[in-house]
Amino acid sequence: MNQNAEMLNFIYQNSQMGVETIEHLASIVEDEGFKRHLQSKYRGYEEIHRTARKMLNENGYDEKGIGSFEKIRTYLMINLQTLTDKTPSHIAEMLIIGSNMGVINAIRNIRKYNDAEPQIVGLMEKLREFEENNIRQLKAYL
Repeated sequence: MNQNAEMLNFIYQNSQMGVETIEHLASIVEDEGFKRHLQSKYRGYEEIHRTARKMLNENGYDEKGIGSFEKIRTYLMINLQTLTDKTPSHIAEMLIIGSNMGVINAIRNIRKYNDAEPQIVGLMEKLREFEENNIRQLKAYL
């Protein structure tokens, strides 16, 4: 697989994780203000996810989504971590940790795939900036 496909698939998987995680958390969250915040983040991940899929398909690549094991593991971890604490503060902390991982991986992939097409690197930068913005906004809920 070439650099363009690998980078796009990373973006696709990262945004898929964001979409699925927030969708699951929105069903758990009871605070309406925080739920609205999550819904706006959901739309952002969904937009990046659609763009990555479109770019993969336009370049003749198949999208490689998150595996079933990873989905189940994430679902179980969310359920365990919210079993006794469903407060916006706790969920914001969980999301900040996830977004930090997203920022780190985005920076690593930008460096690793430095020969990827500029528009693909641009989408990765957009994802990184989105994750950094998530972190800034979620701090208000801590």
